[in-house]
Amino acid sequence: MAKLVLRAGREKALKRRHPWIFSGAVAHVEGEPASGETVEAWSSSGQLLAVAAYSPQSQIRARVWDWQDRSIDRAFFDERIRRAVAARVALAGTLTDAVRLVNAEADGLPGVVADRYGDTVVLQLTSAGAERWREDIADALMQATGTAHIWERSDADVRTLEGLPPRCGMVRGASPVPPPVIHEHGLRYQVEIESGHKTGFYLDQRDNRLRLRALAADREVLDCFAYSGGFTLNALAGGAKSVTAVESSEAALALARANAELNGLPHAQWVEGDVFQRVRQFRDASRQFDLIVLDPPKFAPTAAHADRASRAYKDINLLAFKLLRPGGALMTFSCSGGISSELFQKIVAAAAIDAGVDARIDARLYAAPDHTVALNFPEGEYLKGLLCRVAG
Repeated sequence: MAKLVLRAGREKALKRRHPWIFSGAVAHVEGEPASGETVEAWSSSGQLLAVAAYSPQSQIRARVWDWQDRSIDRAFFDERIRRAVAARVALAGTLTDAVRLVNAEADGLPGVVADRYGDTVVLQLTSAGAERWREDIADALMQATGTAHIWERSDADVRTLEGLPPRCGMVRGASPVPPPVIHEHGLRYQVEIESGHKTGFYLDQRDNRLRLRALAADREVLDCFAYSGGFTLNALAGGAKSVTAVESSEAALALARANAELNGLPHAQWVEGDVFQRVRQFRDASRQFDLIVLDPPKFAPTAAHADRASRAYKDINLLAFKLLRPGGALMTFSCSGGISSELFQKIVAAAAIDAGVDARIDARLYAAPDHTVALNFPEGEYLKGLLCRVAG
């Protein structure tokens, strides 16, 4: 087996069980491992630290499969995936048939994400190691879940950093796959697995959608970056006085309308267009709301994008604070890995100050528990949110 030998003093992160080995930590490679091939990681003093998947084109030169000397084979993936799927059974319960089954590093499977939508599993592979073991991973998922279909959505931008082309399509089962209709907390959603965001739906916001429902009664609600209507539908189900949903994608907005009709919910005001522009128009028209949701796309995929993203987050939060009535609430999120929780709070605080409002934090918001986070991999906690209330 090929070896990665680390520079002196660069083994500390691995000994703390951080699963990434960066290119700058590698002194030399013994052998000629191919992309995705399993390699051993050794300290400069000759200590075996881990077995990992090699990625010659990425700054993350290897991702750890395990911290002990072991074979990485079909049995390994059977074990890891069976364990991950079993852990989600209790989390999902009877409240939903849509759940994250595998959450990459948190389940000891770097670059592997699998989401279940009813009888369909959507698989996303974003690392060279995951790509190399694609067939075994798919077989292990079929065995662990008994699902009828596995659809692949390996089209995330991060694959280019691994030297991998995008890939979408059927992996297991009959094609075409009918669009799944899932249920969550008494509501139904059609999921666009072929071309929708992420793997088709924002499963990570499950608990936050329910929280919004509890806050919505008799309120005028603004849902920004509405996508397929998750927050909008919950506001309507919670008895909102009115809901205005803003989304730039015509296709997503059409799906949101269809989801509202699927549930027999009252009509929302559906607004297509750039969210920043539309919200500025609301401000210019002196519109006000009692409850606003900001769930924007990933502005900062890495820390290198943090400065530019910070300006965008501040801008949209500033506009939102200006649209809130006294006593109103703002539910605001960042899914950017390059923006820490501390930085996000500072951005939102600065926006409140510039808006001239006195705001407090009622709650900190996180991803649903099926998006588990490994203690040794804090980068996995990408979704952070604040429920803020302005003074009455």
